[in-house]
Amino acid sequence: MGGTFDPIHIGHLVAASEVAHLFNLTRVVFAPTGQPWHKSGTTSPAELRYLMAVIATSSDRRFDVTRVDIDRPGPTYTVDTIADLSQEFAGQDVEWFFITGADALADILQWRDAERMLSQVHLIGVTRPGHELADPGLPDGKVTLLEIPALAISSTDIRSRVQRGAPISYLVPEGVERFILKQHLYAEADHAGN
Repeated sequence: MGGTFDPIHIGHLVAASEVAHLFNLTRVVFAPTGQPWHKSGTTSPAELRYLMAVIATSSDRRFDVTRVDIDRPGPTYTVDTIADLSQEFAGQDVEWFFITGADALADILQWRDAERMLSQVHLIGVTRPGHELADPGLPDGKVTLLEIPALAISSTDIRSRVQRGAPISYLVPEGVERFILKQHLYAEADHAGN
């Protein structure tokens, strides 16, 4: 599951859990972006986003967090994430799914090496209720669109709530809430990311 995770929230966890259940996945690996190619300079530091993902996923044995995008220099591209993870799991019988927001799928054909990426993974686009689910013209059998009720929660709204001093309890895991407050994240200007 790739994303900026700025911050990771309950919607991300519910989406990962639902996809794991529906596709009988034994593991979901969260891959926080290092330097998002499309959000240059507008996100919290990668290390802090990585730590929040670790905190949020620690209680679910199906969830892991990888540093592949955090440790790779330069902008993060999904095709590189998949290549690095494939190398890490080389020799194991692994079928790859890539979970992302359905809104990201609208532009996926413009992503770096989109055709190569599509040949390696099955895409799962998750979205909030009431959001129009539209197939962006990807090859048949390569994408599944799912509506996830908890995705009505957004990272943008969480950052705004922190900035305004509004509560974020139950929108993010308790440990993530404490981390945000301790690090004074989002108390200043808003960032652009979900």
